Amino acid sequence: MKNTTTEPTPIKEIEMQQQLKLIDGKFTKSEALDIVNSVVDVKVNFHKLQRWSINEGNIKDECTYDNTRILELIADKMSCKEFLSSFSGSDANIKITSTIHISIEK
Repeated sequence: MKNTTTEPTPIKEIEMQQQLKLIDGKFTKSEALDIVNSVVDVKVNFHKLQRWSINEGNIKDECTYDNTRILELIADKMSCKEFLSSFSGSDANIKITSTIHISIEK
C-alpha cells in the first residue's frame, strides 16, 4: 500500500454578489396587475411581520411604528395600477422585468 499525500484543494473564492431574475416576460394587462399586486403584497406583509415580531409579547409596547416603507409600497402599487389601467383594451403586451441584486457588505 502506497502512502500518498495530496495537496489540499484550494477554497474557491466566494462570489460576493448574486442576481436572481425574478420576473422577465410579456404579460396581458390583467396578468401584469396580478403580478404587481402579488409582489407588493408580499413585501408589505414582510414589513408588517417584521414590525409585529419586534415587540411580540411586550404588553407595555405603545404600538408606535414607522410605517413609511409600507405606505410607500402601497402608494407605488396604486400608481402602477393607475398606469396599467390607463391603457385601453386588454390586448396590449406589457413587458415586466425584475432582478434582485444581492451583495455582501463588509
